[in-house]
Amino acid sequence: MFVSYKWLSEYVDLTGVSASELADLITKSGIEVEGVEVLGEGIKNVVVGHVLEREQHPDADKLNKCLVDVGDEEPVQIICGAANVDKGQKVVVAKVGAVLPGNFKIKKAKLRGEESHGMICSLQELGIESKLVSKEYSEGIFVFPTDVEPGADALVQLNLDDEVLELSITPNRADALSMLGVAYEVGAILGREVKLPTIELSTVAEKASDYISVSVEASEDNPLYVARVVKNVKVAPSPLWLQNRLMAAGIRPHNNVVDITNFILLEYGQPLHAFDYDRLGSKEILVRRAKAGEKITTLDDTERTLTPDHLVITNGTEPVALAGVMGGANSEVQSDTTTVLIESAYFTGGTIRTASKDHGLRSEASSRYEKGIDPNRTREAADRAAELMVRYAGGEVLDGVVEVDTLAMEPAKVTITLERINKVLGTSISADEVSAIFSKLQFESVVDNETFTVTVPTRRGDITIEEDLIEEVARLYGYDNLPTTLPVGQTFPGKLSDYQAKRRSIRRYLEGTGSYQAVTYSLTSSSKVNQYALETAEPIKLSMPMSEERSVLRLSIIPHLLEVLSHNIARKVDHISVYEIGSVFVSNGENKLPTEKEHLAGAATGLWQSNLWQGEKKAVDFYVIKGVLDGVFDLLGLQKRISYKQAKIEGMHPGRTAHVLLDGTEIGFVGQVHPTVQKELDLNETYVYELSLEQLLGAKVEDVTYSSIPRFPSMTRDIALVVDKTIAAGEIKQAIVEAGGKLLKDVSIFDLYEGERMEEGKKSVAYSLRYEDPERTLTDEEVTKAHGKVLAVVEEKFGASLRS
Repeated sequence: MFVSYKWLSEYVDLTGVSASELADLITKSGIEVEGVEVLGEGIKNVVVGHVLEREQHPDADKLNKCLVDVGDEEPVQIICGAANVDKGQKVVVAKVGAVLPGNFKIKKAKLRGEESHGMICSLQELGIESKLVSKEYSEGIFVFPTDVEPGADALVQLNLDDEVLELSITPNRADALSMLGVAYEVGAILGREVKLPTIELSTVAEKASDYISVSVEASEDNPLYVARVVKNVKVAPSPLWLQNRLMAAGIRPHNNVVDITNFILLEYGQPLHAFDYDRLGSKEILVRRAKAGEKITTLDDTERTLTPDHLVITNGTEPVALAGVMGGANSEVQSDTTTVLIESAYFTGGTIRTASKDHGLRSEASSRYEKGIDPNRTREAADRAAELMVRYAGGEVLDGVVEVDTLAMEPAKVTITLERINKVLGTSISADEVSAIFSKLQFESVVDNETFTVTVPTRRGDITIEEDLIEEVARLYGYDNLPTTLPVGQTFPGKLSDYQAKRRSIRRYLEGTGSYQAVTYSLTSSSKVNQYALETAEPIKLSMPMSEERSVLRLSIIPHLLEVLSHNIARKVDHISVYEIGSVFVSNGENKLPTEKEHLAGAATGLWQSNLWQGEKKAVDFYVIKGVLDGVFDLLGLQKRISYKQAKIEGMHPGRTAHVLLDGTEIGFVGQVHPTVQKELDLNETYVYELSLEQLLGAKVEDVTYSSIPRFPSMTRDIALVVDKTIAAGEIKQAIVEAGGKLLKDVSIFDLYEGERMEEGKKSVAYSLRYEDPERTLTDEEVTKAHGKVLAVVEEKFGASLRS
């Protein structure tokens, strides 16, 4: 809801309260103000100009040479390219030295040899959005519709000296979807009176009932329908003040009749519709449910097929409006309209919501009906609109209204005790203070022995129970004034669990490696759901998916991360690493909730490191991505319990993929995406990993133990073992560690040879073994003995021989 500060000040005295201060007060009272926009911010030296003369530019077919009175001693010459500029117009002129939005400064210029002392402006050039400018001036300059003085401040005339508060209205506060509703709220906050508009409606002798009859078949959907008839209207542009108020509220002006109905919608929160009486085709209004397959062409020139779930306004036979949503094109007010039928009705929210959703039409009217309007404003709004049509469209209002009223809605009465209010809020507010708060809200209240019986106005349909009244007292008393207490007990909330702390440390570590965190959809397609899944399961399908691409719950995160890489590479971001900690969903059978499991996944492509000055580049490869994971395991204290085993996984490179095992149990995999998949997704060489985070973080870790720095030297032995190519180097390393005993402290691989001097089917793997005893210096004999056991084991287990 956009609220004009100047317009609001007509209902509530805002003296001494700036727009920003008011926004802060409203927010503190429970309705969030998302921002305050200063409409003419940054615009300077823009005035009203009077075009005294206009002639063709001597050297340019599309330029006009204008002599313009801008309120100075002498008129100035301005070259203007707008096709609609003409003699006698009152226009917006940015004088030399003026500043327009975007810090665009106006300077004296010469255009095709002719001097130009300023600029004649369109509304768009003053920062008004194109969608808010009336069609008449959507192209070309703006022309003032009323007589204004040359030299007057154009920002004042266009209401651009105003400020607009953007209110974020929650569904329960439908009352604040109108200027009067906001006025009641502000009046309560400031403790000031609300000045309601006065309606002085004069009618002619003719009876409205002679022109129209109203009947309602669907009384549950439409318990109140009010019709007024206004004759002899002259459709023309609205007064400038009215256009300004609509534009400030985000509504585009059309003509005086339509603009008045939109003005009432904003002022009262009561949607109205104006029918061209002569185009109705009958003297009857019948409100009913639509027939199956019935059609209507709405004001947006779209033909819509209706169902019995939709409520329509008809002329007795055919629909002329989709009730509460949009009018029909067959009864639209046009430039030749002379008689207007004003509809003001109360429609139930559920019916309007159904039609709005089915047809994809969400209008200002439907949004208010859906949330609920005040039925006690329905007749008053029709009267106010009729009065304005007399004043600004020259109309004559026929005597009486034609209505159907089956509405039975009484103001709610809620009883609450002072003790209950103070107990819930933890306060000691007096009965007089509570009574004063209800008075500010304009709620009628009766106090009997500190028990309040409150009669809630129908405009506040959100207040029905005790808790609602407590909330009203709290927000008007001031949330900042409520007492604060510290929690008591043996434990205090707010501490991260061990699992959460580990997960957070993983995020920090991965971001420290240069990876960006990604957040992707939990939904995927049937064709992708089983790709890269750590465990197979029946896909879980949505009953009402948004699309086929988002129709099932995912079993793996990797397909989404590959889409992220593909998206970035298509936009020339060739070097990127991303990770995601998210959930996958494993089915537990039909009609049962799935098990949600948290996974850690990552993907990287391009250069991992680039030091151009040194001419060094390091592309992402298997060992880079494995090293990232090793860092995660080391961070968690699990490095010695992790092992890797060569794997063949569909969609992964068969020679560059490995299972990740924790204590011998598979928890995920790491490797290169298969070249075929890379080609399909237009990816470069890409490496991915995915791990079960629950298994990883759920592993028990022994307490960290520290040992003293060795005082005695260690001894190193290097061995090069010739084995079959099929034997994994990691398996040999594991056997060496187990055979080395207590003296063997470290084993590392430092060389792999498969050259031409090596026997067919063989390879040479070189290991460096470090022996050490913290209590004494080892002798050669002791090391040789331990080393001999290692050689015996690898020879027996793998058929390894020392390379000569």
